Amino acid sequence: MAAVETTPLTPTIALVTLNRPDRLNAIDGELLDGLDDALDGLAAGGYRAAVLTGAGRGFCAGADLSGTGAPWVPEAATPLKTVYDAQVRLAELYLRLYELPIPVVAAVNGAAVGGGLAFALHCDVRIASTAARFGSVFIKAGLSSMDMGTSYLLPRIVGAGVARELMLTGRIIGSDEAARIHLVHEVVAPDELVPAALALAERIAGNNPFGVWQTKIGLNAALDAPSLRHAMEIENRTQVLAMLTGNPREAAEALMTKRDPVWGDL
Repeated sequence: MAAVETTPLTPTIALVTLNRPDRLNAIDGELLDGLDDALDGLAAGGYRAAVLTGAGRGFCAGADLSGTGAPWVPEAATPLKTVYDAQVRLAELYLRLYELPIPVVAAVNGAAVGGGLAFALHCDVRIASTAARFGSVFIKAGLSSMDMGTSYLLPRIVGAGVARELMLTGRIIGSDEAARIHLVHEVVAPDELVPAALALAERIAGNNPFGVWQTKIGLNAALDAPSLRHAMEIENRTQVLAMLTGNPREAAEALMTKRDPVWGDL
């Protein structure tokens, strides 16, 4: 059984499933290898969007602390170097997910805590089932809550004040509170989760490929822009390039002839 499985939901949308259900999809070396392979496939250009979910009752319970999972990295000459290498490997994987050229919808089906919360945060949009639970629980494990991009992404999604409370307490919240603080976009029944995520992915993928690609990477860049002027410069260049793709002309003609637009390949 593969630790991560990729299956097509449609010809243009992939479902990526974290697949260690007996451990609530906790992170070990095999899951990291599997997700690296899955991201390779998503970046290859065959898909327009993806859905990330977990098998069984959990989305991802964070790091596998049972001692039974595969190691994250080969053992180095010193314990310090081994721990450092493992930390960096996982961080780089999250960056790959965040910088993927296609949008990813997190379909959070159960516990998303610690590194599992980070997986959800690094996706572009989050949908939760009523069974979902979220928590920045690193601090409960004797660490700080400054881990795996949480300190960067969580305040940008829910606001600094809410992020401070969640990160300092390590409190676990349910799907209703997650929706109230805008951590998730929508809450649905468990059996409606993947269909709802697919519907959202299809709405995204129905737009022109250039526009979706540039909106994703442009939003990431604009979030880091030091001023409004810098963000507008990114927007200006993106829109000029978009005019050269022919997509605006196709959108106008489709509107006038009352048909769906036919977008060219990226």
